[in-house]
Amino acid sequence: MEYTVHKLGKIAGISTRTLRYYDEIGILKPARISSSGYRIYGKAEVDRLQQILFYRELGVSLESIKDIVTSPSFNASNELKAHREKLLAKREQLNSLIANVDRTLEAMEGRITMSDKEKFEGFKQKMIDDNEKKYGKEIREKYGNEQVDNSNNKIKGMTPEQYAEVERLSAELLSTLNAAYKTGDPSGELAQKAADLHRQWLCHFWENYSKEAHAGVAQMYVYDERFTAYYDKEQPGTAEFLRDAILIYTGMKG
Repeated sequence: MEYTVHKLGKIAGISTRTLRYYDEIGILKPARISSSGYRIYGKAEVDRLQQILFYRELGVSLESIKDIVTSPSFNASNELKAHREKLLAKREQLNSLIANVDRTLEAMEGRITMSDKEKFEGFKQKMIDDNEKKYGKEIREKYGNEQVDNSNNKIKGMTPEQYAEVERLSAELLSTLNAAYKTGDPSGELAQKAADLHRQWLCHFWENYSKEAHAGVAQMYVYDERFTAYYDKEQPGTAEFLRDAILIYTGMKG
């Protein structure tokens, strides 16, 4: 069956403007253009749109989706299997949070007693799941399964106070880093404070700290575009600035 932009947008639940944009950026071209100038989509395009929407639901950027679905090695069946695994993991994460909310409501209503540690279990598991989804493959290849599993177990074992401290350090690191970046000096007092805050934050996840590993993580922030995007979202160049500050802090500069 074939569809016009309007009909395909209606059955897919997206706007015709979105479909036209997908055509413009080359992520989803129509099968053909009719004699009247209408974009016409066939089965192959419908299947690709489904894949695109799957990736969008998982939070993948359009640029990355385009690279994936236009790759010569793209295999729809394998990708669907991978989507299924990711969606199952997402469902497990949501079920954990829902269970945590249910227990919290029961505790508030006096039906059960909930420890402070239990109140944070769902959030800690979400942190682990998010990290695995975004960076799991690369981190495990770089540091090994044992070290990553030990780090995840350390997160699970965090007390409410430790969890709150991680959140505080993360917020202070970003605010200090933004201020330091404006000075333009990675060796300056603010930049070195940001590097130390980063060390403190890392130590909540690592069993053992080393300057070499710290410098390696800093390099990864620049080499891996996902980390770079996280630190550069407010000010482009921040990831490189943090890398330089940490290399100076650890004595690994040059």
